[in-house]
Amino acid sequence: MNEVLDLFRQTGALLNGHFILRSGLHSREFFQCALLLQDATIAAQVCGMLAEQLSAYDATTVVSPAVGGIIVGQEVARHLGKKHIFVEKDGNGGLVLRRGFTITPGERFLVAEDVVTRGGRVQETIQIIKDHGGVVVAAGSIVDRSGGNLPDFGCPFVSLVQMTPETFEADNIPADLAGIPAIKPGSK
Repeated sequence: MNEVLDLFRQTGALLNGHFILRSGLHSREFFQCALLLQDATIAAQVCGMLAEQLSAYDATTVVSPAVGGIIVGQEVARHLGKKHIFVEKDGNGGLVLRRGFTITPGERFLVAEDVVTRGGRVQETIQIIKDHGGVVVAAGSIVDRSGGNLPDFGCPFVSLVQMTPETFEADNIPADLAGIPAIKPGSK
């Protein structure tokens, strides 16, 4: 974990300030994985660590939610010698399978993501796989910032970094944080 956090710090990918997360929660910290993953050597190293943790699970395909999970999924798949597909935004706030990607009934999947806070995108991705007859055998992320409050994905979940950063509902932001302009640095 310390090695991965050091890489986040070295690449300027662990931000401090006032952030609005995709989940709608507010936070003092933000993991901007795109800054970490822009260096192909670091991306290969970090995603290789995640692939190692997922290697025990028998799967034929890696799937990831776009946009943040695409590089992670591709690198994990490369390290494991697996195929990679992704689900993407449908324009209405949800995810959908497109681009000619297909799922064979019974096909076994690993879900790979960059950061999870509440696990919503991972859950959505798992449901899409199930709806198409696939089976998700495990899921993983570089960072789990849920503080242990992830839903039951119905499969094992692994991560390289587990943190419990403070998060706040929009109507319960501390005064010191409320005095800092909030930014939403993640994908919309």
